[in-house]
Amino acid sequence: MRAELLVHVIDDDDAVRDSLAFLLDTADFLVRTYESADAFLAKLPTLDPGCIITDVRMPGLSGLDLVRRLNEMGVGMPVIVITGHGDVPLAVEAMKGGVIDFIEKPFDDDVILKALKTAFEVGEHRNHRDEERAAVAARLGMLSARERQVLNGVVAGQPNKVVAHELGISPRTVEVYRANLMTKMQAASLSELVRMVLTAEA
Repeated sequence: MRAELLVHVIDDDDAVRDSLAFLLDTADFLVRTYESADAFLAKLPTLDPGCIITDVRMPGLSGLDLVRRLNEMGVGMPVIVITGHGDVPLAVEAMKGGVIDFIEKPFDDDVILKALKTAFEVGEHRNHRDEERAAVAARLGMLSARERQVLNGVVAGQPNKVVAHELGISPRTVEVYRANLMTKMQAASLSELVRMVLTAEA
């Protein structure tokens, strides 16, 4: 079973937890269950990444509290919240906090499975973006101070002669720095270079 198909189910209701675990297991997901958000957080440092399904209302930390805590910790696992009747305002607040989807009880099995499929796709996209950002940051770290200055001018849309004037060097020297930083950044074009810098700053 691939790690990205792991689902962490958090619900204080034993029956809901068990029925979800059974459904997901039958659909070939790897499932871990927790009776509270605190129990999940206590084990979080040792857990494999996956998708989180959590009830929005629970004793102790609520599902919303959990989402806030995960955001503070920089945990990027996609989250789906389960809400009872009348909890839609809470669910909307959770969506603003970065939750992928919310599902109202009683829920249909297909709705849960469809939401999970979407959540894993979003998670995969996030992981790819994080990897790309890390790679760009590593390349930026290889640039000299002068190359960074030239890069800043280029990304700001300044012509070589303006960059040269501001840095007190010749336009020809700016061209050399520019060629070097394009090679170091592995950028095939100016637009790709700009996209890389925006990725790193996102």
